[in-house]
Amino acid sequence: MNTWPELRTVPAAMTAVTFREHGGPDVLQPEVLPVPRLGGDEVLVQVAAVAVGRLLDLAARAGTHPYAKFSFPHVLGAEHSGVVAAVGRAVTSVKVGDRVAGFPVVTCGTCRQCVAGRDELCQTLEIIGTHRPGAYAEYVSMPASNLHLVPDGLDPIEAVALALGPAVAMNQLRRAGMKAGDWVVVQAATSALGSVTAALAQHLGAHVIVTSRDEDKRKRLSGLGFTHVLDGTRPEFPDEVRSLSEGGAQVVVDNIGDPDLWRNSQLALAPGGIVVSSGAFAGHDVPVDLKRLYSLGQSVIGVRTGNRESSRLAWAEVGRGFRAPATTTFALSEAAAAHQFLEKDLNVGRVALVVGAESSDGS
Repeated sequence: MNTWPELRTVPAAMTAVTFREHGGPDVLQPEVLPVPRLGGDEVLVQVAAVAVGRLLDLAARAGTHPYAKFSFPHVLGAEHSGVVAAVGRAVTSVKVGDRVAGFPVVTCGTCRQCVAGRDELCQTLEIIGTHRPGAYAEYVSMPASNLHLVPDGLDPIEAVALALGPAVAMNQLRRAGMKAGDWVVVQAATSALGSVTAALAQHLGAHVIVTSRDEDKRKRLSGLGFTHVLDGTRPEFPDEVRSLSEGGAQVVVDNIGDPDLWRNSQLALAPGGIVVSSGAFAGHDVPVDLKRLYSLGQSVIGVRTGNRESSRLAWAEVGRGFRAPATTTFALSEAAAAHQFLEKDLNVGRVALVVGAESSDGS
């Protein structure tokens, strides 16, 4: 079990992993930077662990992130866990020494979308590690309102896996109107988001079907406790889903954007079913059978990320025993190796960097 770091006196400078140009994993290099200064409503977190994401980290580093424009040197790292090291003068929600997890989506809180509870659509939305310096570092600053107190019994690796992914998953499932007893398909469920979405749906009482085109990964998904594990690319897949679910899935989560996979996703839907998309790693253009869509009353919805309400609800489920699936860890100094590991698609679940660690289980 990974342990929480001992709180240190805050220094003037810190070690961070930065990049000064776009490129391969080798552009990630350790660098000494000033410790972030705090605004009145901000908190300084001594980082224990930080997640490595495919879009927020790999695509950003490579220069293919669709929303990010960086000034260099840049520090990546969105969702993270750690210990409160200092607080701004207006902060009352947390105190020095608290163990926290950082929800990295920063919004204005006052626009129409924020007031309506759809703050993931805020036009001034910023993400820690994308639009602001991130947590590939010994310290990171962020608004106090974006921190969740970590319940007793969770270590930093368990906490970092709960910082963002479950909030996105909860938003997906709520937008789709998922109920206990529904059948839910999660395509490419070995990804960090896919695995946590499948686990949360199962925790909430759904019958879950997970997919991977890789046989070894299907075995690993079975080892994580999923009963129905299929290859979502097979022509027979829609029939397999309809047979298991007696008519089709109420919800299919497809974050990939692969045309063949998307076609199977729509064919696997029950009448009135919903396909949810929160990503398009394989491409942006997919076929949609409009005749099938309107004839069967089906829907396609997009969910950009999590919001404050979905994050609150996800942490409530943590209090009821929900935990994210497996996390592979690397030391912060091994950030380049962690990026290579994820680029080779070797992960099942999340990949995280442990700050202060000398070795990893991913090397």
